[in-house]
Amino acid sequence: MQHKILSKILFFSFIILLSASCKDLFDNDDDSQPKDEYLVDYQLEKSYLPVFIETLFDQLVDEYPELSAIQNKVDHGVMIYSIKYNTTFQEENVVASGLVCIPIGEGPFPVLSYQNGTNTLHSNAPSVNPDRDLYLLLEFAASTGFIITIPDYLGFGTTSNMFHPYLDEESTVQTVIDMLRAVKELNENYLDVTSSNDLYITGYSQGGWSTLQVQKAIEENYSDEFNLVASSASAGPYDINFINEYITSQTTYPMPYFVGYMYNSYSNMELITTPAEEMFREPYDSKIPTLFDGTKTGEEINAELTTTVADLFTADYLENYKTAEKYSSVINSLEANSVEAWNTSTQTLLLHGTDDEFVPFQLSSNIYQDFISAGVSENDITLVPLAGKGHVSGIIPAGLASIKWFLDLEEQD
Repeated sequence: MQHKILSKILFFSFIILLSASCKDLFDNDDDSQPKDEYLVDYQLEKSYLPVFIETLFDQLVDEYPELSAIQNKVDHGVMIYSIKYNTTFQEENVVASGLVCIPIGEGPFPVLSYQNGTNTLHSNAPSVNPDRDLYLLLEFAASTGFIITIPDYLGFGTTSNMFHPYLDEESTVQTVIDMLRAVKELNENYLDVTSSNDLYITGYSQGGWSTLQVQKAIEENYSDEFNLVASSASAGPYDINFINEYITSQTTYPMPYFVGYMYNSYSNMELITTPAEEMFREPYDSKIPTLFDGTKTGEEINAELTTTVADLFTADYLENYKTAEKYSSVINSLEANSVEAWNTSTQTLLLHGTDDEFVPFQLSSNIYQDFISAGVSENDITLVPLAGKGHVSGIIPAGLASIKWFLDLEEQD
């Protein structure tokens, strides 16, 4: 899809690309300048006229009928910025990065935070590659009147010199929250953009998991700071221990790099202390720590591993991981970073492809039932099966359905 969108962008020559401007907020000694706690600097990457977005949607609506409901809401041009901002990781200060899409015109505009799915390439971070297909659609969706923020996650963008803490609850939540704070400073202190203080959050796969983690953290710790209106989470590995049980029960699993990514993340954080050779057979035990350096795609990493489960894991791990003490740090890490349902006060939408072989639909079905059991009304949480969609083919339909739902909720206000 990326090539289709990019070719259409090149074809329609009336796109407006403004000269990039960069402002280092810490290099200015002028006492009259605002003092920012989170925003470090920002750079204008590009902008779009509404007529360009409408025309592009015209070209794509046959392929993605879900676009029609969004296409009718295009009212604004969009300015695309990359930003750097202060956050923390393991109690150390870190300067992270992300992409911000801001409608042009008179607000107030609600904020929509999008948490993207699993990525292994430094070159595909949102702030590094804003022309990637999904990011383009999100940029265009800002024309409907949302300020859309897309964090790079740690390990990407300005933090590409460190490992990515994949599926780590604490750092993921902190990264998203601090970016929202930085965007508020950007809007108020430099762009004179007014937000409505309403917040919507959404994401797919890793981003679906991230979205529920952020939702829970906002309700428990940041409800006085953010007015979270609604949350839409899609195809997330919410119960990571279930994922482990699912994979190890299969004869083959098509995405072994998911497993290696988790091990690499948790072992780097010293959450998993089990040596790689205790979990993985040769040569994969020695390969896994070298594969996640930001230069390889998931497909390239898969090619270095094996889809045969009995060849990837040791026989002892497959037989004894639930009970053996030497695997306790593995199980504890998976459990600690899983999402446990709670009696949420936020309107919540769960979407998942029924033919998902990477992250099975049962994960969304299970957590939906867990939310109901925790006391959430069926009026406040909805599970939408995406019939016939797999993990990859469900990305765009889930994203468009989420944005349409948010637009409907905005109209009801």
